[in-house]
Amino acid sequence: MLAMVTIGVYGFDGASFLQRLRLADVRLLLDVRQRRGVRGPEYAWANSLRLQAALAQARIIYEHHPELAPTTELRRLQYAEDDRRGVGKRSRHELAAEYTRRYTTEILDRADLTRIVSALPVSGTAALFCVERDPEACHRSLIARRLAERHGVTIEHLRP
Repeated sequence: MLAMVTIGVYGFDGASFLQRLRLADVRLLLDVRQRRGVRGPEYAWANSLRLQAALAQARIIYEHHPELAPTTELRRLQYAEDDRRGVGKRSRHELAAEYTRRYTTEILDRADLTRIVSALPVSGTAALFCVERDPEACHRSLIARRLAERHGVTIEHLRP
């Protein structure tokens, strides 16, 4: 049975993030961020080069999948909805319906997830990685749902 996990940056520090990946036996991390940096000194560990170095030391393969990242326009659409609701990116609990619809049609429907599924590790698991703490507030949950529905992948969401 194929299995994957999802994980975000917020709520972790570098050490607890790596520990959570180890506990889940993650061997491959799929970064689905558009911009691979995170604001704030507490999350400097998640900036691309630092994260890749830490993962390499932990013997976890890193892959960036920009084809699964939301466009700047889509991110702005979500931010506008966050502003309308009075929530910040770090406190969002769900995605806007229009963002979900457009991400699905503009990104997910065009993506070749078969390639990702065929590259999943034989032993251990892979992780879909983005920023938000809660998967429901992040596009990685949409990718995970599609992988489950169309490819039979079992998904577990890792939280701090």
